[in-house]
Amino acid sequence: MTNAKKVSEEFYAAGQPSPEDLQQAAQEGFKSVVNLRSPDEKDFFLDEQQQAEAAGLNYVNVPLNPAKADAELTNKVLKEISGLPTPILLHCAAGARASALALIALATKEGLNREQILQKAEELGINTNQPHLKQFLESQ
Repeated sequence: MTNAKKVSEEFYAAGQPSPEDLQQAAQEGFKSVVNLRSPDEKDFFLDEQQQAEAAGLNYVNVPLNPAKADAELTNKVLKEISGLPTPILLHCAAGARASALALIALATKEGLNREQILQKAEELGINTNQPHLKQFLESQ
């Protein structure tokens, strides 16, 4: 997939994939898709779960508000991710939430400290002011 940002070998982030992108992701070896969008968001892909599963991908949808962090929902995403086969494609509308959550998942899995997280965010061009990441960093 051309718009996927590699955060680690296990976690990738992207904006909204098309049905063709989901097929391509499966062909490229992705095993799971985590959708962070809410069904009431503009251009939400209503049959994404069916499309992902038809491509052979595991699918999870945990809607996260793009403008407001929610530690409980962030933890729910991390719990869902922990049970999925990798590599995992996390996505949202444009990729900001997905990048933040992919980095949080990596940091949690590898026990990264605040400085390591900030360094990785800088390397990858991930906005540390994204609400979910900012909240996570404040708890470090």
